[in-house]
Amino acid sequence: MNRTLFAVLATAALVAGIAPAAAQEAAKGKPDLAKAKQLAETVCAACHGADGNSTIPANPNLAGQGAEYISRQLDHFKSGVRPNAIMQPMAGMLTPPDMVAMGILFAQQKPKPGAAKDPALAAQGQSLFRGGDAATGVPACAACHSPNGAGIPPSFPRLAGQHAEYTLAQLKAYASGQRGADPGGKDTNGRIMATIARRMSEAQMQAVADYAAGLR
Repeated sequence: MNRTLFAVLATAALVAGIAPAAAQEAAKGKPDLAKAKQLAETVCAACHGADGNSTIPANPNLAGQGAEYISRQLDHFKSGVRPNAIMQPMAGMLTPPDMVAMGILFAQQKPKPGAAKDPALAAQGQSLFRGGDAATGVPACAACHSPNGAGIPPSFPRLAGQHAEYTLAQLKAYASGQRGADPGGKDTNGRIMATIARRMSEAQMQAVADYAAGLR
C-alpha cells in the first residue's frame, strides 16, 4: 500500500473512533490532579519516576506524553485490552476520572532529553523514521508520530526521548501479537501498529528505537 495512503487511512480510522471510555466517563466526575500527583509520587514513581521520567530503560517515560493517550492506555490495561501483569492491577484501582487526571498530570511534566547510543544505527533509523520502506510497505514513522517524534494527539504517542529498550520491546510485542491483537476491536492504534511491526525486521526495529531515543 502507498505510504501516504496508509498514513491517511490510519489517521482517519483513529480520528473517527469513539473516545476512550475513560474520557467519556470523566465527564461524570472532575479529574482530581492533587490525587493524581499523590499517586504519581507514591505508586507510579517506582517504575516511571515521580515526574514521569523513568530511570529504568524497560519502563516508559510518561513525561510529555499525550494526556488522552495515557488515559486510553490505562483504560486498556484495566479492561484487559492491553494485557500486562503489572499494569492491569495498578490500573484496576483507578476510576475513569483518575485515568484522565493521570494523563493530564504526566502530559504537563517536562520530558528529559534522551540520546541515541549508536550513531550508525541511528542514521539507519532516521531513514526509516522519515521515509519508511517502500519495498516492505512500512510507512514513515514521522507520518503518525511527527518528524520530531512529538506525536500527534490524541491518538499518536510521543516517541521522542523514549528509552530505546522500551520502544524496541513494544515493536516486538506488536509483531508477535502480544500487543494489538484485541479481538473486541477497541485498540485501533494497536491493530495498525501490529500490521506495521510485522513488516519490520528486528534490525529495523532496533534502528528506529535508537533514533527516536535521541529526538527532541
